[in-house]
Amino acid sequence: MLTNKQYGEIRKELLEAERPLFLFHDDPDGLTSFLLLYKLIKRGSGMMVKAVPRVDERFVQAARQPAYDKIFITDVAMVEQSFVDEVRKPVIWIDHHQPLKVGGVKYFNPRSSNINDNYPASYTCYKVNNDKANLWIAMTGIVGDWMIPEFAGEFAEKYPDLWGKKVKKPDDAIFETELGKLVKIFSFVLKGTISDAVKCIRILTRIEDPYEILNQTSPAGKYLFKKYEKINMGYEAVYKEAKKAVTKDKFVVHTYRGEQSFSGEVANELLHFHPDKIIVVGRIREGEVRMSLRGSGKNLILPRLQKALEGVGGYGGGHEYACGAAVKVEDFDRFIENFKSRF
Repeated sequence: MLTNKQYGEIRKELLEAERPLFLFHDDPDGLTSFLLLYKLIKRGSGMMVKAVPRVDERFVQAARQPAYDKIFITDVAMVEQSFVDEVRKPVIWIDHHQPLKVGGVKYFNPRSSNINDNYPASYTCYKVNNDKANLWIAMTGIVGDWMIPEFAGEFAEKYPDLWGKKVKKPDDAIFETELGKLVKIFSFVLKGTISDAVKCIRILTRIEDPYEILNQTSPAGKYLFKKYEKINMGYEAVYKEAKKAVTKDKFVVHTYRGEQSFSGEVANELLHFHPDKIIVVGRIREGEVRMSLRGSGKNLILPRLQKALEGVGGYGGGHEYACGAAVKVEDFDRFIENFKSRF
C-alpha cells in the first residue's frame, strides 16, 4: 500500500483542484475510485476509459478544455507520454497495474515499491477520501477487484446482511453475497449507450447508501436497479452458453457475439466455480476476439499471455492471474494453441 504521506499528497492535489477531470477504467474498481475522489470535493467531471485501458489521443481534446485545471487518472494500466505532453496540465495517476514511467506525471502505484502490493485503486482512493460513510463504495470496488481489505470486518459489522459469515475469499463475496450483487450492478450500469452510462455515473454521485439501490428505496436507486436487471438478462444468456464449454479439459475456451461485453464477468464467475481451470472468454467484434483470461494457483496468466502473443497480431496485459487481450479473428486459433502450449 502507499504511505500516509502519499495519501496526503493525493488529497492535497484533489482539494486544490477547482474543476478536475477524472478518467477512470470502466469497471467497479475504476468507477468506485472516481466516486470516492469526487465525493471528497463534490466537483469535477468523470469520463470512462473504455475498450483499451489506455489514456491516449482519444482524451486529449476533452482534457484540454479550459474548464479543467487538473487530470486525475484512476485504475488505467497505460498512459501515453503524448497525452501528457499535449494536455500540458497537472496529471495525477493512481494505479495498481504493472508500474510504468511517464514523464510529467505524479504517479501513485503501490507496486512501484513492492511489486506484490496489488492494492486496487479504490483502496487508495478510500484512504484518500477517509470518510467511513463511503465504506460501502470502497468495499464494492475493492472486493470487485478480488481483494478483501483489512476493514472488511468493519463492513461486515455495519452491513451484516450484505456480507455473510462464510466469506473466505474475494470471489465468495462476489458470487455469494449481496455485496456481490452490488459489484455486478456497478459493472452493468456502465454498459449500454455512452449517454445512459454517463447518466448512471451522475446518479451514483448522489447515492448515499447501498439500500437505495439494492432495495430501491429512492427513484435514483430504482433507475439503477432497472438498468442492472435489463443488462443482467443478456449476461445470464452468455453465461449459460459459456458453462457448456466446461469439460474435463484443463482449459475452458468460449467465444460469443453480442452488443455487450461480458467477457470479464463471465470469466470471473466460471473461475469461481471451477478454480482448477484456465478460463478464456472472448467477444467477437470488429474483426477481433477481445478476451478475458483467468487462472489461479500455479496457473499464472500474464507471463504466458505475453509469450503466446509473440508472432500473433494482437495485444494484452493485466495482472498475474487476470488479463485482457485482443487478437485478430483469423489469429485466434493460433493464439490459443500458443497459449495452451505454455502450460
